[in-house]
Amino acid sequence: MSPKLTGELLRQLRQAMKNCKYFSEPLQAYIIPSGDAHQSEYIAKCDCRREFICGFNGSSGTAIVTERHAALWTDGRYYLQASQQMDNNWTLMKTGLKGTPSQEDWLISILPDNSKVGVDPWIIAADQWKNMSKALTNAGHTLVAVQNNLIDAVWTDRPERPSTQLRPLGLDYAGVSWQDKITALRAKMRERKITWFVATALDEIAWLFNLRGADIEYNPVFFVYSIVGINTIRLFVDVKRLSDPALRDHLQLDSPSKPELSVQTFPYESIYTELQGICAALGPKDKVWICDKASCALTQVIPKAHRSPIAYTPLCLAKAVKNTTEIRGMKIAHIKDAVALCELFAWLEKEIPKGTVTEISAADKAEELRSQQKHYVSLSFPTISSVGPNGAIIHYRPLPETNRTLTTNELYLIDSGAQYIDGTTDVTRTVHFGTPSSYEKECFTYVLKGQIAVSAAVFPSGTKGHLLDSFARAALWESGLDYLHGTGHGVGCFLHVHEGPCGISYKTFADEPLEAGMIVSDEPGYYEDGSFGIRLENVVLVVPAKPKYNYRNRGSLTFEPLTLVPMQVKMMNTDLLTKKELDWVNEYHKKCREVVGAELERQGKKDVLEWLIRETQPIV
Repeated sequence: MSPKLTGELLRQLRQAMKNCKYFSEPLQAYIIPSGDAHQSEYIAKCDCRREFICGFNGSSGTAIVTERHAALWTDGRYYLQASQQMDNNWTLMKTGLKGTPSQEDWLISILPDNSKVGVDPWIIAADQWKNMSKALTNAGHTLVAVQNNLIDAVWTDRPERPSTQLRPLGLDYAGVSWQDKITALRAKMRERKITWFVATALDEIAWLFNLRGADIEYNPVFFVYSIVGINTIRLFVDVKRLSDPALRDHLQLDSPSKPELSVQTFPYESIYTELQGICAALGPKDKVWICDKASCALTQVIPKAHRSPIAYTPLCLAKAVKNTTEIRGMKIAHIKDAVALCELFAWLEKEIPKGTVTEISAADKAEELRSQQKHYVSLSFPTISSVGPNGAIIHYRPLPETNRTLTTNELYLIDSGAQYIDGTTDVTRTVHFGTPSSYEKECFTYVLKGQIAVSAAVFPSGTKGHLLDSFARAALWESGLDYLHGTGHGVGCFLHVHEGPCGISYKTFADEPLEAGMIVSDEPGYYEDGSFGIRLENVVLVVPAKPKYNYRNRGSLTFEPLTLVPMQVKMMNTDLLTKKELDWVNEYHKKCREVVGAELERQGKKDVLEWLIRETQPIV
């Protein structure tokens, strides 16, 4: 992987930082966050500004350029990848490691007195702005909003913003009408005496209106804002998209059922002026709800006295708890996905000895097999298909120059998923097509023990996911091993593969308690740089549990696996597994055999069914 050469781009950016055309006085530093104006994790090509300036294309990271330095902060998933993708103009700052300065501390240590630090207010979240501004001000510097994005000023061939066709989702997929969702949102607003709610997260608005798009690769969302009042609904979207009769009918644009459910549509770009207009007419007691992760630009339009920032919006919380229709859809999607993956592994077993299968061709085959399943839309993220040492790069994506051949001598890790109209999948398996070493089996078994510990956990209602994180690590920790990523993330339903507000992570973030109906991933791993990577991932549903007792009537929860793809038994050192763990594996494999087996039979895939039966034989 050859790094991007950034010397000339940095020279142009530093010139723009001094140019009064963009800001009234020269800037001593410029911050390039990785999100878009909606603080999305996955972004459209036109918003990949941080990748453009430094070459690193992981989903998380912040670049900062000063007159003499350039640095990038990213987390443990990306240390290896970032170091390979950036040239020596850049310093890699490993977030989460002792001794790595925060962005604020680093700036304060190198900036001359009274420096101006610029950032585009549309792509920095309000809470980040607040923290950064406070730290810089205390040190005698100023964080300033630069309305014209300086990367756009030097990015001559920047792609256009996409505007794809919108897809209405009927009740048979969504389970609840958008009108009922609006009514529930307004009930929450009344409860808190809120007059207006500004929605900026793309997945929240797609979920609210039961609409999907394809503006961002792998994510069925579209560029949109919405402002919901107690009796008005404003939708800000490219109005050319609203000509489709089915869509107009879905949103009742021409014949609203009730005046308070009438959707007024505005151009996407007019959100700023409309919000200004609303704020100019606010009464003394009126309050406006906005997520504290919304853009600084929009947040600051709302006068402080009327602003009511929240960590998680009512839409984020409601979307996380799936209704019965969504749960049924997610189960169907995972069965179809399992069919495709069983087909893939059966095919790999036959093809790998021929020496013709590469990381890229295996990923392409997985995509081809998934695309044959009913209601397939796209992948849910770029497939991580990695052999041997590439497996140690946690978010590796095979490229022609790094593409390795699958052999019978090395571990193969594949982390992949799909968007179906009925649900979103994300699954990781690590397999060996020859004879694994005893050390590889030992490490695999510790990871498996961690995955089982989370999946089989029974915990009180109201427990937050971060309390379960150490369950996944205990077996690794006991042997002096660990992994540098979280254990699980929320998963959307035909939406983002990563969604809040719940998760399972050692990182202290304000996750919400787990509730029945939430869907999260369970994915411990172990990575040995230069040798191999191991990760096992299932998507699991939070369900009520019925233990022997019920302390203070608070109830208990556990997990039900939605992913039904066999774990490779030959990778297990079964002597390291307890009876309870062996029973769990046998029970899991029995469910894979029965549920996925029935679907393979229905689809007439007899040879794959034979493979599945062989791979799920009980461990005695």
